[in-house]
Amino acid sequence: MNNPPVLPTVAILCGGAGTRLREQTQSIPKPLVEIGGRPILWHVIKIYLAQGFSDFLLLTGFRAELIEDFVDSERWPGGVRIRCLETGADTPTGGRLRRASEALEGDGTVCVTYADGVADIDLRRLLDHHRGQEVPATMTVVRPELPFGVAELNGDGAVRAFQEKPRSEHWINGGFFCFEPGVLRAVGPDDVLEREPLERLAAAGQLQAFRHEGFWGCMDTYKDAVALNELWASGHAPWNLWS
Repeated sequence: MNNPPVLPTVAILCGGAGTRLREQTQSIPKPLVEIGGRPILWHVIKIYLAQGFSDFLLLTGFRAELIEDFVDSERWPGGVRIRCLETGADTPTGGRLRRASEALEGDGTVCVTYADGVADIDLRRLLDHHRGQEVPATMTVVRPELPFGVAELNGDGAVRAFQEKPRSEHWINGGFFCFEPGVLRAVGPDDVLEREPLERLAAAGQLQAFRHEGFWGCMDTYKDAVALNELWASGHAPWNLWS
């Protein structure tokens, strides 16, 4: 009987201080801000665990010791490995991945995500898409819900109707990536992942998009934290793939 393929290591960017969540992150790192009594980092890990991933490398920075305490205090399923790699309090996202490249050497494809975004994303489908395109990098793109209602106008400027918080027509970075090892090694120690590295890959035709049409939410502000907690409290959090 053939053994199922081993899924990639998941590197999670956990180093941010969450300055726009200052009310909640003065004493804890942003990944430990809670949704329903559990750190958002726990929710991100559970999304991957629910789909068979079991090896994680947390790239820590601000208050790294609190992330380590969280990992040590949790009771994870058998066979799950979660390591922490301290990558510096002020290191940008690209620099954190560069520092992780040695720890991930030889692991082949690496899944990368942030510790502040949740989605009902099909991660196996993302991985299959990445491998099928034969590119070194794949980025999930999403169309976020706009924070405001939109007025629909006719040709004369009359308001015809309103749409309450429609989805954007534009695709943005949804934060779930697949990278081949060479991508991490090519990132500079002072690079911001979302700028030079991704722009360079895009210009070279080496960055593929994976469109996710389902739910996506990011805890960027206090208002986002409230909205995600309300969804969880309702019992219908779309990213809860494990219950």
